[in-house]
Order: sequence, then structure tokens, then C-alpha cells
Amino acid sequence: MRLPVVVTAFAAVVLSVPLQAQDMTAPQYPETRRDDVVETLFGEQIADPYRWLENDVRNDAEVADWVERQNALTGTYLAKLPMRDWFKQRIGQLYDFERFSTPVKRGNRYFYTRNSGLQNQSPLYVREGLEAEPRLLIDPNTWANDGATALDAWRASPNGSKVLYSVQDGGSDWRIIRVLDVATGQQLNEEVRWAKFTDLAWVGEEGFLYSRFPEPEQGQDFQALNYDQAVYFHRLGTPQSEDQLVYSTPANRDYNHSATVTSDGRWAIITTSVGTDARYEVRAIDLAARDTQGWAARELVTGFDNAWNLVDGVGGRLWFSTNKGAPRYRVVSVDLDNPASDWAEIVPEKEQPIDGASIVGDRLVLSYLKDATALARTFDLSGKELAPVELTGLGSVSGFTGKPGDPETFYSFSSFNRPATIYRLNVATGESSVFAQPELKFDPESIVVEQRFYASRDGTRVPVFIVRRKDVTGPAPTLLYGYGGFDVSLTPSFAPSRLAWIEAGGVFALANIRGGGEYGKAWHDGGRLNNKQNVFDDFIAAAEFLKAENVASQVAVQGGSNGGLLVGAVVNQRPDLFAAGNAQVGVMDMLRFDRWTAGRYWVDDYGYPDREADFKVLRTYSPYHNIRSGTEYPAVIVTTADTDDRVVPGHSFKYTAALQAADLGDKPHLIRIETRAGHGSGKPTDKAIEEASDILAFLGKWAGLTAPQ
Repeated sequence: MRLPVVVTAFAAVVLSVPLQAQDMTAPQYPETRRDDVVETLFGEQIADPYRWLENDVRNDAEVADWVERQNALTGTYLAKLPMRDWFKQRIGQLYDFERFSTPVKRGNRYFYTRNSGLQNQSPLYVREGLEAEPRLLIDPNTWANDGATALDAWRASPNGSKVLYSVQDGGSDWRIIRVLDVATGQQLNEEVRWAKFTDLAWVGEEGFLYSRFPEPEQGQDFQALNYDQAVYFHRLGTPQSEDQLVYSTPANRDYNHSATVTSDGRWAIITTSVGTDARYEVRAIDLAARDTQGWAARELVTGFDNAWNLVDGVGGRLWFSTNKGAPRYRVVSVDLDNPASDWAEIVPEKEQPIDGASIVGDRLVLSYLKDATALARTFDLSGKELAPVELTGLGSVSGFTGKPGDPETFYSFSSFNRPATIYRLNVATGESSVFAQPELKFDPESIVVEQRFYASRDGTRVPVFIVRRKDVTGPAPTLLYGYGGFDVSLTPSFAPSRLAWIEAGGVFALANIRGGGEYGKAWHDGGRLNNKQNVFDDFIAAAEFLKAENVASQVAVQGGSNGGLLVGAVVNQRPDLFAAGNAQVGVMDMLRFDRWTAGRYWVDDYGYPDREADFKVLRTYSPYHNIRSGTEYPAVIVTTADTDDRVVPGHSFKYTAALQAADLGDKPHLIRIETRAGHGSGKPTDKAIEEASDILAFLGKWAGLTAPQ
């Protein structure tokens, strides 16, 4: 039965007690019911006294009450922190700059998002020609009073007459798909629900392909496992009930399917995966032959052995980037109109891994990672290397969208001390010019960005970015960030909250630990499954390096999702090394993670909890199961959200309850639970500012950071 549970939004309580009178040690925690739940797993008895906290906060009044009491305690504590108001004011100021996405051209129209600075969500604009005045098309800020309903993905139709877009509500992974008429600005009578983990792909101007799951049982939409994903075609002007099934695998319910369409509209490419690993099967549907062949899918790649990422297609020829025979990726091509055609190598593997690929005009544009920083190179379609794209400094690049025949493309470049600047690249000349550049409320030249390397426990050389004010030359409170999983590469990016920490005299460090994709497949493999301990060793070694090199006086650690697991694990393993930790939306129960929503996908990185060999590894580092009572722990703030249906908040609830029940010394172990928010994407600006202010004030207090005078 669905209970009428209401959870209020997180808000810190404002107190009038003088700061010097505040006691910042561990407060009296709310009482948490402890049950006698014990399971025997592979011969070991595993206690799980807080399993009841796995229940959905919307449907369980006791969990909702626990959340209310924890938030009240945390709000009271955070309101006493001396730097909270300073961080809130300064982060708000640093957020207040124009932010643009890279423009996409369809027909003669250019589409892009623009945030004026403090808007909760970024509206979508269109220009009728590059030099025309922008016109507002979609303003998601009007969709919800709390700003928590976001414009997610969007795709302009091939001739630019319509925009297909998805709506994200309250941070959930579920999406609602809608269509807008560009000329009139009116929303069409189209609505598709229960889409998740989907691409959006136009089929001409008549309709679109998308991926969806079956509608979950009532009350299970934020917790039930996701099975039976399928690709459908929705024809404009028809109800969703008439959508055509394009591709599914009912005999393999755990397979995932996504659809893209080549720029010329000739081919629909169905990519099938079985988890989070870059191991795909690929099929092609000839859209030009639908009248006679329907949605017949032609097998291109089978076996789930390698990554195959569509670059684009021209007529019968398709280009893909793949790690088959090339752990750092190469570009290959095949001609589907020629029955005798086989895969041909176009751009061979290089020393740096390929991070992105597109075809614009008559050129391949490939982005690479060199020690986690961006390079961009161009090639002709036969693979001959042309002039590189000149980038400025250590940073990240994205964009390069376009299609064969286009004379231009746009890309974004950013770094730790520079928000994204949007450039227009003339494909014929290779020259770049600024399309949009924000005015800043700080001097980028006052911030030093450097990259250094250190040795991990087994001698592996690991890069770390170090960002600080030029005048901060001695040891300083340091915020160390990491992720270390799922082939995800962390590259330089701008964040107002990090800059505020730096302006206050702190150091920000980002370690490119194993488990990510910074150096290709071997780097990923070196930090997953039986090698997961390498991730924790790399992160611990980063903190030791920063202290030994007189960069850090005290180290606070932070990470989200898989990075939240990272923080929980290293705090358990080396509580003496860190002053404070922030585990954000973390995977904290490694013995039950595969039981909810998308958790079953993560076995590629973590292993299977119900297989003995994997269980024995997971048991050694699961944050919830390895808290060391009787040991002095650093201060910890756990952050999560009630609508997180990626890593369900029960992970964080159980971990926090276990921390608070253990004898870990006098430092606080708190949880901050946001409402109408999810795993991170779609979070409104005002909530992002509030959350960052609370976290940094907490970490700064225990790492020794003080507000600038």
C-alpha cells in the first residue's frame, strides 16, 4: 500500500548562538532502530541491522521519519559552521556567468542552450542564421516552482523544423519525451513516457526512435530493477500505444538497446550492451528499405567482445571507433552497399586513447586524452592526418558536432580556472574563432593549474592535477577528488564551488586513479573486479604524496557515486590520513547493490555478490561492512537525495546509521538528504549552491580552512 508520506526539503536551521560558543564535535544522533538481520553468505555471517532503511522514503513512514530527524540534526549543525555563509555568497557570485552549450546546426537554424547565470535550468534558444538574434524556444524554469524539472537531452529534426526533447523531473533517471514546433514555439501533442537511458534519434521528419522499459508496478518506479529495455519508433501525430517495436531481446531480458541514426538519415544503428562495460553488439537497419524490409536489423558485430561507437555514415559507408585490436581505440570503416566489403582501418591506434570522434565536412575530427588532458586532431576520410585543432593549455574539449558536408563545427574548451568558451571551427581553413565567451568575476591568471605524477603502492605512475592561488605556496587545506571506475575519465573542468575553496586559500587536487579511462582499457581493467583495491591504493597514495610534497596541510576527500564508494572505502582503510570526507550518492553496500534499479549493470566493474570469488573481494572493501569501531575517524558528511534512482539512497542511509552507531571518536558523522533531487543531473542552480556551501563549510572546518579576511 502506498502511504501518504511527505518529506520536506532540506534546509539548514538558522541559529543566533555566537560562533565562538559553538561545540562542533559529534552531536547526539537520532535513534535508529537496529534489527537482528543476519545472513550466512559463503560461510560467513553478515549482519545487516539497518536493512529496513532500504525501503523507499515515499512509501515507508518510518524511513521518512528517520530522514526528517537526520536532516533536522544536520541542518542545525551546518548552520553553526563559520564559513557556510561565506561559501554560499561566494559560490553564488561565481555561478553568475553566462553558460552556453555548443551550437547544433539544422537547416539554416542554430540551436543551443544558454544560462544567464543563476537560472535554475538552462533554456534552449534558436537563431535563424548564425548572425541572427537568438529566440527563446524552451524555458524549463517555468515547469516547476522549485526549479527541479529540467530540460535533459534535445535533438533538432533534420531540417530544423522541430525539436525533440526529454524532460527530467526531480533528478530521476526516468524521462518524458516531447516535441516542439520551432516556427511557432508551440508544443506538439506528443508525449512518450517510461523512457530511460535513451538516445533520441529522428527518422526523417516523420518520427523518432527511443528506448524504454515496461511501466513498473505502482510504487516501484524508483527501486525496481530495470529489465526488458526495447527500442521503439514513435510516429508524430499518433499515441504512444501505437508505437512500433523496432528491436528487443525477450530471451535476454538484461540486454540494453539504444538507437542512433546517421546524419544522412540512411541507417539506424542499434547498439546492444549487457552492463557498463564497453562491449557491444551492433546492428544496422536500412531506413531507405523500410517499405519492403520493415525494421529488419542486419548484424554488423556480435559477441560482446569490444567497443564499437558509431562516428557517422555517408551513403552505404559507416565509420566506427573501436578498441578491437586497439586498447586505446582506432577508427575503422565498412561499406554496407558492397557485400564483399570488410572492416578497413582508417586511423590506427595511437599513443593516446581516442575520447571522441565525428565527421564534419570532409574530415574526421578526433579528440584524444594525453595524461587526462585534451588533444584534437583532424584527418581526411581516408585517414590521412591533417592539421591539429589548436587548444589553449591543460583542459577539456567537447562538441565537434556536425555532419558530412558542413563547413563548420563548434567546440567547447574549459579548465579548472576557465569556464567553457565556445569556439567555431572553420573546417576548410582549420581556424577557430570565439562564438561565446563568459565575462568572469575572478582573474583566471591568479589561479595556477599544474599536473604532477606520483607512485602508487605498487609503483604505478598516477597523474594528479593541483590547483591553487598563485600566492599560496606552502602547505594548505586540500580537497582531493577522485572517481576510479567504469572507464570514466576525469579531465579538467570548471566548478564554482572548487574555485571558492581555492579563493579561500585551499588547494584542489584531482587524482586520475585506475579504474577510469584516462589511459585506455588497461587503466580501466587495472581498477575493477579483483583489482579494485588498486583504486583505493592510488587515492591513498595521492593524499600521502600531497602531504609529503608540502602541498597539503590536511586532506579532505570527496567523490560521488562510484566516487562515494571510494571515499567510504579509503576512510575505512586509512582513517588516520584524512581530516574529513564527503561521500556523495555513494554505492555503500557492496553485497546488495545489484538488487535495485540500474545496480545490476555494475557487475562489470564490481563483480557478482552472489558468486563466492566476487563476494570475497567485495566483502573486503564494502564501506557499510568495514567500519572500524573503536578507531578515531575523520569527520564525514554523507550526501544523497530522495529521488536518486541510480544509486538508491538506502545505500547512504544504512552507511550513515552504521557510522553513527559505531565508536569512532568525537568528530561528526552526518547525512544531508536533498528532496526533489536525484543522482546529480538536472539539479537546479539554487540547490547546487546550497549543497556545495554546506559541504565545503563542513570539510573546511575540519581541514583547517578559514574565510579570507
